[in-house]
Amino acid sequence: MEKEVHEQYEYARRRLRQKKVLYFHFVLFLLGGLFLFIANRFFGFGASSTTNQNWCIWAITIWFFVFILHFIKVYITDRFMNKKWEREQIDRLVALQQKRISQLESRINEDTENKI
Repeated sequence: MEKEVHEQYEYARRRLRQKKVLYFHFVLFLLGGLFLFIANRFFGFGASSTTNQNWCIWAITIWFFVFILHFIKVYITDRFMNKKWEREQIDRLVALQQKRISQLESRINEDTENKI
């Protein structure tokens, strides 16, 4: 019983840490995107290259895509693939291995009986 409480506490602590890092990533994305936009538009940073005046839009878009992937990992993937899911998958794989072992044992027994 105490082990389950400890596991629940550790799971809650890990989820809280994941969400905290995601929120920090979001704030960093907003401030970083604003900084890149201001540096490009108002201070002319990177204006010497005439081929791509809106480089900051590309950088912000790529950063937004990375943030979306982080969001999906925290709120979708890790939410469903938790300890319970891991245990179910392990139990399923162990049962499958035991089934295969018992099939092999029965084949071996049949072969030895047929040879005798």
